Amino acid sequence: MDMHRMKDALVEAIVPHATFDGWSVAALNAAARDLNMEASLPPRLFPGGLPEVVAHFVAMADRDMTAAVAETGLDGKGIGEAVFLAVRLRLERWSEHREAIRRAASLLALPNNLALAARLTWGTADAIWRAVGDRSHDFSWYTKRATLAAVYSATLLYWLDDSSEGTSDTWAFLRRRLSDVRNLPNLRERVTSMVRGGRLSGLAGRFKGPVRRWG
Repeated sequence: MDMHRMKDALVEAIVPHATFDGWSVAALNAAARDLNMEASLPPRLFPGGLPEVVAHFVAMADRDMTAAVAETGLDGKGIGEAVFLAVRLRLERWSEHREAIRRAASLLALPNNLALAARLTWGTADAIWRAVGDRSHDFSWYTKRATLAAVYSATLLYWLDDSSEGTSDTWAFLRRRLSDVRNLPNLRERVTSMVRGGRLSGLAGRFKGPVRRWG
């Protein structure tokens, strides 16, 4: 098994443990034991520590979402429905592990991890747009991703606390937020103004530094 596959396997194995122990060294060691990995291997796979483990989980979830959208297909769907589907598929994949997701979000909310959290949210928004076929390269690239990042973040927080059957309230919430984006040109104009003013132009690349190390 190559290193990338080992990372995927270890991160997937940690999710059930993170529900109870958080994204912690104890949970990571338990996941390694589940896979019969040497105790020295997790720190070598993730030298950036637990934030890097969570970052890999987010990237893996983005990849899973992209594959799910491709498998489901977008025939006949407008852009709004395509984005709705992508967000729903991404969240539903982890519906049985919402507490683990909540704990991951809590780790990313720590002051030292806020830059990483912003980069990951931007990356998820970019992955969703790419999954639904967006290939723009002009300033709309930024406005689309900035707007979707806000919609996705709000939907994620709503989903984490949604006790409705089949999390139906979340999907209604998501539809309203996407409708708001389409029907509020002033919001789009504000985001566009921020982009043209340079306030968002560096967001996608400003957080490329290494994540916090072990210890």
